[in-house]
Amino acid sequence: MDANRIIDLFLFAIPSLITGLIAYYFFREHTKNEDGRRRFLLKKDMQINAMPLRLQAYERMAIFLERISPSKLLIRITPTSSNKDDYEALIIQSIEQEFEHNLSQQIYVSDRCWSIITTAKNATIQLIRKANLSEKTDTANKLREVVLTEMMERRSPSDAALSFIKEEVSDMW
Repeated sequence: MDANRIIDLFLFAIPSLITGLIAYYFFREHTKNEDGRRRFLLKKDMQINAMPLRLQAYERMAIFLERISPSKLLIRITPTSSNKDDYEALIIQSIEQEFEHNLSQQIYVSDRCWSIITTAKNATIQLIRKANLSEKTDTANKLREVVLTEMMERRSPSDAALSFIKEEVSDMW
């Protein structure tokens, strides 16, 4: 009789165990889905809040690129003397100051975009240095003239970087 009783208890326990296992798996899956949903909503909220900051960073970098465009830079910064080396140093200092002012924006733009922006900055500096080393250049005004003439013949590094920024911003939508 004890064996029958044990078998009866076992038979009564099996449905309870099965129901318990099903409830365990159901609640585990439900909790996992809810956790995923909460993470998705949190990520979505973060993206919505970060979007204006990212757009502002792209805007500031576009302004930076416009300001270091050689044609605009040379019109904005006039020589203080006729010494071409002093003028070159003044222009490069202005570019570096603009860049340092916008360094924090790199956390909001992609690594590739930041790389292209720094390449444009360095290429602009190289262009000015190269023009200063030219045999045609003997005064600050002649340096301006040589750089501006070169910009008429080819596209400025800032323009290429600006095109990339526009493309990246359009891909955000």
